[in-house]
Amino acid sequence: MASAHHVARRARAVTKRTAANPWLEVLERAGYVIRGVLYAAMGTFALGLALGVGGVATDQSGSLVILTGGPAGKLLLFAVVIGLSAYSVWGFVRAVFDPLRRGDDPVGIAERLGFAWSGIAYFSIVLFALHLIAGSGSSTAHDGAQEAIATILGYPLGHLAAIGIGIVAIGVGLGQFADAIRAVFKKDLKRSKMNKAEKKIVDGLGRLGMVSRGVTFTLVGWFVLQGGVHRDPSRVHGFGGAFVFLLEEPFGRVLLAAVAAGFIALGLHSFACARWIRLLGSRR
Repeated sequence: MASAHHVARRARAVTKRTAANPWLEVLERAGYVIRGVLYAAMGTFALGLALGVGGVATDQSGSLVILTGGPAGKLLLFAVVIGLSAYSVWGFVRAVFDPLRRGDDPVGIAERLGFAWSGIAYFSIVLFALHLIAGSGSSTAHDGAQEAIATILGYPLGHLAAIGIGIVAIGVGLGQFADAIRAVFKKDLKRSKMNKAEKKIVDGLGRLGMVSRGVTFTLVGWFVLQGGVHRDPSRVHGFGGAFVFLLEEPFGRVLLAAVAAGFIALGLHSFACARWIRLLGSRR
């Protein structure tokens, strides 16, 4: 038993050393840049829609399709695969080794599970990019949330699972508002390397971005909940559907413009994280 425990500890130590490899951490920072590009693009497209100057309501995958439609599309797709693969690994590193010190209390465990989910979500974008490179992916945007819930509803008791997912998503959305107030992301950055103005700007970008994510996650959760209650996947919409919903409300253009600006801010905050985030091998 003691030997098995020793082997497990050694394996964990080896894994941790591998995860702290400087080259992997360079790629993880590149992943923050790619993530920032996708968020900023998504916000820019939504802002264009709000201002009536073109634009489209879409999510990160849809933004990737649009951005890679030009002559340099394949090159960008390879950059996405490399950067977001590393960022996906970083999601699991944050969950397992807790370099951002979320702790083992219920709130900390919930946040670490969120990091693991982030790893899964971004790996799905990597797979989507690989399909686009191979020419087997759709070149048009689609609603991944609706497709996923339609599949779930096809299973026995699938509507209960959809209801549960909707409730969790609403909880995550409301949690984003709390995170915007607490600005928990502050302790994730090497603030000793930042001047006063940089701290103020980065904190503002992070707060604004989290408010926008809170709005969209809450709306998406509500859509999923309704899809489960009514057993109707057509009621389910992802981020693009949330943007359209906002646009159709009173003062919809103002609402959508504000949320879109938040996603642009989130992209810029991701660029800041690429520079100042504390990775596993980073010192404070």
